[in-house]
Amino acid sequence: MAKKQETAPGGLKLNYKRTFLIGFAFFGILLLWQVYDSWCPTFLTDIFARRMYQISSAELKAGDPAKLLNVQWIVGIIMACDNLAALILLPVFGSLSDRTKTPIGKRMPYILTGTFVAAFAFPLVPVFFHKNSVVGMIIMMAVVLLFMMMYRNPAVALMPDITPKPLRARANGIINIMGYFGGAFATVLGIFLPLSNYINVGDEARKLWMIEIPFLVASVLMVISALVLFFTIRENKIEEEMRDELELGEKLAAVETPVDDEKMSAANRRMLLAILGAEFLWFMADNAIGTYIGNYVIYYLNSKSSATMILTIVGGLLSVLGFAVAGSIADKIGRKWTITTGLAVTVLALCVMCFVSPTGIEVGENGEFSFPILLYAVWAIKGFGMALVHNCSFPMVVELCSSNKIGRFTGYYYAASMSAQTITPVLLGFIFNATLMWRALPVYSTVLLLLSCAVFTLLVKNIKAKKVANVTGIDALGED
Repeated sequence: MAKKQETAPGGLKLNYKRTFLIGFAFFGILLLWQVYDSWCPTFLTDIFARRMYQISSAELKAGDPAKLLNVQWIVGIIMACDNLAALILLPVFGSLSDRTKTPIGKRMPYILTGTFVAAFAFPLVPVFFHKNSVVGMIIMMAVVLLFMMMYRNPAVALMPDITPKPLRARANGIINIMGYFGGAFATVLGIFLPLSNYINVGDEARKLWMIEIPFLVASVLMVISALVLFFTIRENKIEEEMRDELELGEKLAAVETPVDDEKMSAANRRMLLAILGAEFLWFMADNAIGTYIGNYVIYYLNSKSSATMILTIVGGLLSVLGFAVAGSIADKIGRKWTITTGLAVTVLALCVMCFVSPTGIEVGENGEFSFPILLYAVWAIKGFGMALVHNCSFPMVVELCSSNKIGRFTGYYYAASMSAQTITPVLLGFIFNATLMWRALPVYSTVLLLLSCAVFTLLVKNIKAKKVANVTGIDALGED
């Protein structure tokens, strides 16, 4: 093997074509979760409200909104159970994949198995909902979750496996942009097949394929993305070719003390715990918004569910911009201050959301209100701010480990996020039940983001990576 970048930092390069192809893994992840988070909490709200109060959906919508708020704690517990399972499974699959050796690589067997089983089970979730089967729907949600956890950790670990440490923030931007393209597919479907047209009609008028199509499309695109990844990324071959560059990346890492494969230094451990603590808080805030925004739009703002999808597109477009520039910003001011800036911007956006109210202006056939335009600006700013946060936080975590433990440290990263997502739906559900106020949603998230920003700013050091002159132009596309 020719040794191309053995001695000079200027020889390190980000292979954009390969990083883009790895991004197909994240494309499938966000595609599924966008559909899951946009539809499933509303499925649960609707089915439990109808069963508890024995009235039709149309009657429930026109009746006491407190009944909908009173079932949010049940919705929160079920969504939290999913995340609790993920909290356990993600580190397990990460560590297993670290130790796996096969002819197709250490991550690929988990990616392929998880994708195909989850893709098969996913369309059955709305089928059981349509049939009014709570047990069947929850079982299918559990199957999807289990096998997506098998997929998710190894898929995310694949990027740092074959990317030198100083280049991972830029690479993570590309990976996340690909993921948002996946989410965009689901979002567009939600605009043309609005969930509110299904939820807000009498039980006898509900049409199965209105809610089945997004799940089917997500499953098909997930399978295609996994096949693209399998046929274009040869893990074992690439790792061998990248050996010298990865070793050089270790020497240029943004760490307080050198990484020891046997024992983590006290300084690096403190850094890891501070990052994970702040991450836990910002995921509590962000997941609360993601879990309940569909219900917030339908039941509080009394607007069409397609407005939620447009919100997602607006936030996604600004997120793409954030991911595109986050790596360059981090190169200049460091990853710490890039994340702090993102958190501060998001706090400002959610402070504005705290004062948004239903418009009271009726539009459409079902008496929905027009959507508050101000929320689009809130979502745009929030999307940009959280993109800066998510782009730099994962590279900071895997910066603190050797190449032999990337799966394990990816597990730590997801353990923090999933534990937050386990607690937050339940906690906020009880807050809704106690306050009977949908406005509790933005207030709750704003407070948590302020705490996260304080923890991160005070406890995390700003250690910039040693300068790397990235190869640009046609050379950056790589040779494979």
